[in-house]
This record gives sequence, structure tokens and C-alpha cells, in this order.
Amino acid sequence: MTIKIGIDAGGTLVKVAYLDKEEIQFQTFSSQRLDQVTNWISTEFSEAEVCITGGKSELLSKQLQISAQTIVEFEATCKGVGYLAEKQRLTFNNGFIFANVGTGTSIHYMKDGKQERVGGIGVGGGTLLGLSYLVSGETDYEKIIQFSLQGNREKIDLKVKDIFEGAVPPISGDLTASNFGKLSGMMAEKPSDADALASVIGLIGETVVTICIQVAETYQTSDILYIGSTLRSNSILAGIMNSYTKLRGKQPFFLENGEFSGAIGALLSLDE
Repeated sequence: MTIKIGIDAGGTLVKVAYLDKEEIQFQTFSSQRLDQVTNWISTEFSEAEVCITGGKSELLSKQLQISAQTIVEFEATCKGVGYLAEKQRLTFNNGFIFANVGTGTSIHYMKDGKQERVGGIGVGGGTLLGLSYLVSGETDYEKIIQFSLQGNREKIDLKVKDIFEGAVPPISGDLTASNFGKLSGMMAEKPSDADALASVIGLIGETVVTICIQVAETYQTSDILYIGSTLRSNSILAGIMNSYTKLRGKQPFFLENGEFSGAIGALLSLDE
């Protein structure tokens, strides 16, 4: 039996979805080590049927020793999102917005199985790694997340309630008025790395949510779904995006294995 493999070759990670005994299995590799992907496929699945999507799809296709199909990234992601949402029995009102938080963030409106890319921002996982390095010198993703869980954003981020001290604010006092806004008043005391990393993640999560809220208003939907490799094992980011979306009056959704949506879509396209 020929193994079918879908690959999403992104800017930071290569995500793989493949069928094994009628169950979809997952694998990830660093985008800096495409040789590991080609070696793994040639060793484990020498006669596989492969479809590739993502920014590094052409580069990876050239390195593979077998012929591979390609699919446009947005189309593949849409297929994967639809598949996972149906499998997890999620229901939406008047379609939904989904944000793919990868190296940067791509934002889409999806309804009745069709998607429209409505925008994107350069804030995402690449921002997390870059700013984390600037504020702490740390480069390891897992360590960044662990340190951030120990941090306290209240020491760095300026909230609306901080500005309206002693008065009732006209909007929720828990909204962030200025990310890193308290630092100007604490020059004598450098914040801890943990606090700084927590605030970096807060900045990323709230920026993505704010853009998605505006798009959701335009398309008159209350539902926003978040996927992407930056949410992988990142409970602090997911928590921030979940609570901030609700605070802004919308309903957040998160897909299990959502970071593999592109790879799943590429895999599904092999059956068409």
C-alpha cells in the first residue's frame, strides 16, 4: 500500500501529516534542516505519494528524490481547517475568521467550505523568537515558554485601570493601554527576563486578537478560530488570546493539531 504524505514547509517548521493504518500521524522538522525531511521520507517511505505546500515547498520539492505534487498554501490550510473543525464538531455562526499564527500571521474568512484571505501581519512566532532574544538573550523556544510562565505582565504592561487610577474607566480596565508601557517609569529597575518574556507573548497575542476582532466586525461574525505553530505547547499565548478575545466580545476557538492544517490539507488533496 502506497503511503500518502502531506507536507507544510513553512518558514520556521516543516509540518508533516501522513496516513498510517487509516489514522493521520504527525511529524515536525526544523525548516533549517530540510535534509532531515528528505532523509526521513526516503528511509521510511521510499515509494510515498507526496503533496507539499508552504513557503519552502519549491525548495523541498527539489531536494526530494521522488516526484511530489504541490498545492497553494491558503487552499491547503482551508482544507485542513475544515477537516479538523468537522472532526472536532465545532459549529460557527455566519462563518468564522481564522488566524494562522506561524512565523507571521495570515488572517482568513471562511464560510461554507470556502476561504478568503483578508489580511495578515508580520507579528507571530518569528516576532516571539526575535523579541525574546532581544530582551533576554534566550533563543530556545521551549525555554522561552517555560520562563514566560513564571513572569508577571502586570509589572511591565500598562492597563487602562492604571491610567484611570481612582476613577471608573469608560472601557474595561483590564484592557492593555500600552504594552511595555510601565517601563518608562522604572528605569532604575530592570524587569526580570521572565516578566519581559511574558510581556512579549502578551504583545503578540493581543496584537493578533485585535486585528482579528476588527476583521470579524467587518464580516459580521462573532467566531474567531486560532491555529498555527506558534500556539504549539504555548499555553500562555493560547490563554492570552482566549481571554482577550472574550474580553473584546467575540468567541475564540482552538483546533487540536491546528498547526498541521496545511499539511492535512495537502494530504487530503492527494485523494482528489
